[in-house]
Amino acid sequence: MDKIKVGIIGTGNISGIYFQNGSRFDSMEVVACADLDVERAKAKGAEHGVRGCSVEELLADPDIRLIINLTIPQAHASVCLQALEAGKHVYVEKPFAVTREDAKRVLRLAEQKGLLVGSAPDTFLGGGIQTCVKLIEDGWIGTPIGATAFMVGGGHESWHPAPEFYYQKGGCPMFDMGPYYLTALVAMLGPISRVTGSARISYPERTITSQPKYGQKVQVEVPTHVAGILDFASGPVGTILTSFDVKGGSVLPRIEVYGSLGTLQVPDPNGFGGPIGIWRHGAKEWSEIPLTHGYAENARGVGAADMAKAIQTGRKHRANGELAYHVLEAMHGLHDASEQGKHYVMESTCDRPAPLPLGLRDFELDA
Repeated sequence: MDKIKVGIIGTGNISGIYFQNGSRFDSMEVVACADLDVERAKAKGAEHGVRGCSVEELLADPDIRLIINLTIPQAHASVCLQALEAGKHVYVEKPFAVTREDAKRVLRLAEQKGLLVGSAPDTFLGGGIQTCVKLIEDGWIGTPIGATAFMVGGGHESWHPAPEFYYQKGGCPMFDMGPYYLTALVAMLGPISRVTGSARISYPERTITSQPKYGQKVQVEVPTHVAGILDFASGPVGTILTSFDVKGGSVLPRIEVYGSLGTLQVPDPNGFGGPIGIWRHGAKEWSEIPLTHGYAENARGVGAADMAKAIQTGRKHRANGELAYHVLEAMHGLHDASEQGKHYVMESTCDRPAPLPLGLRDFELDA
């Protein structure tokens, strides 16, 4: 079966891993890239052995069937819509869109056109989260009762070369890192029925201390400390904290899931592998569990490759628009709940993504 030909739009920092992995999968091949800065696209294309061109040229290429959209969050929806109008399937970096309204427009157009749409994060397809999914399904911790998820740090202005967008609409710790944590939780526990939370802007102005913008001031437009409660439709109650305001260290776990028979320690959902611990009822300490699945190294792009396999076979892809919209709505719901002082009842739902089967080789997907 011929590989699906892929074009990348957006050649910034994150594009490197997509180029590196893109053509290693059995279902897709990156053949071109585009950017508003055409010269940057040509340079990036030459670096990775693909054609660099304008966005218009890439979308006009009849051989390219799938677009990977790696633009900044504020452009995610518009570029997705442009790609769908050109008759291309599209996979976008997280978040799915900045607003719920824009995300709905993308989903509606994809349905009208009979095209697939998907979104990062795809880290839940890594060996770490997939092993946790299997452990929960196999009853290792009994019936899930609750979960905690924590992502805290001091913000991106100390290391990122252009950190401004993290403090603008579509940025913030929840929209930057929340997709990894919420998607992992939905993959393990299923969809969310309602949320509530509190959020604040702790520092209205940030100073960039990284190069090349050292000393520049950033006005903060979005909450930078968000604490929330998640009620899952299947019963568990979750807690989530995302913050760019923690100036010291932290010993919080990334994710833990609590069940009637024990506790599951889940690895960092921003990675693909990582250690997994189980503390079963009656035990005296943690037991480390080996990974049951592959994709333990940086496999970014596996979600797009799974989508390409779905194009080839007609099955449902896992990092799909339905899941991405559900996560986006939950993030907005946490902010809405804080502003309105009440629970936010989710309007959307989604299927829990089908687990990957055992025995897949890296860069291989199931039919």
